[in-house]
Amino acid sequence: MDDNNNFGLSRRKMLGGLGMIGVASAGAGLGTTAYFSDEESFEDNTLTAGSLDLFVHVDYSEDQGSYGSYQTPDGTYIDGNVVGGSEGETLQIEVEDLKPGDSGEGEFCFSIVDNPAYLWMCGELTSNDENTVTEPEADSEDENNSQTTDDLDGDGELADAMEVTVSYCTRDEEGESDVGDDIVSGSLREVMAALQAGVPLNSDGDSDAPVANRPAFDGVDAAFDEEDVPQIDEQCVCFTWEVPGEEVGNEIQSDSVTFDFEFYAEQARHNDGTTNPCADESYEADYVNPEGIAQPIPDGVARVDVTYGDDQVVYGITFDEPAGSQYSLADPNFASANFSMPFDGDDDGAYDYQVAWNALGSDEFRYSAVESGPNWEKDTSTGWSAVPAAITAVKFGNQAVIAVPRADLAAGGNSYVFGFGASAGGEQPSVGIPVGGPYSSTANFTSSENGQSATLQ
Repeated sequence: MDDNNNFGLSRRKMLGGLGMIGVASAGAGLGTTAYFSDEESFEDNTLTAGSLDLFVHVDYSEDQGSYGSYQTPDGTYIDGNVVGGSEGETLQIEVEDLKPGDSGEGEFCFSIVDNPAYLWMCGELTSNDENTVTEPEADSEDENNSQTTDDLDGDGELADAMEVTVSYCTRDEEGESDVGDDIVSGSLREVMAALQAGVPLNSDGDSDAPVANRPAFDGVDAAFDEEDVPQIDEQCVCFTWEVPGEEVGNEIQSDSVTFDFEFYAEQARHNDGTTNPCADESYEADYVNPEGIAQPIPDGVARVDVTYGDDQVVYGITFDEPAGSQYSLADPNFASANFSMPFDGDDDGAYDYQVAWNALGSDEFRYSAVESGPNWEKDTSTGWSAVPAAITAVKFGNQAVIAVPRADLAAGGNSYVFGFGASAGGEQPSVGIPVGGPYSSTANFTSSENGQSATLQ
């Protein structure tokens, strides 16, 4: 430093100083890198569960000739499991003075609010009573005269006399019903047994379609629009009943029946539609296709759904086969032996009797005692016979129902055994529940205790 307070640096010193400064600057730059930044926040996020609400719109009328007729009030509908109209009053259809020639018809249409869903139709015959026996009724050859005057409930003739058809239907532009495929038909007893087992409904009205992943019913935003007009799915369900005028006589005098209809909706998303809400137990098995056969049925599944009623146990049988399958175990033209269901009511290790369909190559059910178990073979001394009146058996499309009296089951306790087997015969497709098929060398037993109680003993 000189007297003028000036810095005095040689060139070498200056360059050295700059070098040090440069190094320091470079170091500072690595530690303080600048960047663009922004921030967005998502606050008060909410996940709200969806909903599914079933409305069933009802239209019903009956024809009793000059005696009178009945029709449901306008706007009557079922909201969920609550039956009623706009104020929720109970809807109960009563037919009095029923006689041969009378008939009725009804229509159920659906509003499934918010979500597409699979639908099932269920029901139950809750009574079939004689009430009293008039003199002409007692003289009728079709009258059940085995009862005493103290025991007139449960064995009336009306449930067998009424003819019922449940079918798919749609509404035309005039609001009239165009009837499509039958869902199930027969006597009231047979139809209600089928509904007690549970019947899957198909939104495209195809009664032969597979159950698994069938077309679901579409959802709507609301059951009614601003003018209270029902917003319904295109596919409805119709039912008709009739007491045939030429086939039914005095045996139904004073008899009465009561029965229930129910509909269940279950979301279609993440679901294949095979869960039966009407059943208490469900069993299933895959089809067995031996190697090298020329007539396989790929991906076939047989299901047996068991429903415990107060008076009977109902077995719903479903052959769930691929759409457009060339062969079917439910087709008598292909499956010559077809299917059988044996029962061991006292769970003693041997079946007592069996109910079989197409047993004699005819499209009907037959009954036989079983000679020995577990591989049920008919008793050759008696052979096949008609199904006893106490057992209900009906087949419709790829489904069948066998209903047996609860009193026949668990006679020695709380458990009993049933089996199921179907086969096209020989080295052809077959299925058995339990798995192993009806001709396995192992015991083909499926035990059941669900629904059994002291009332059975």
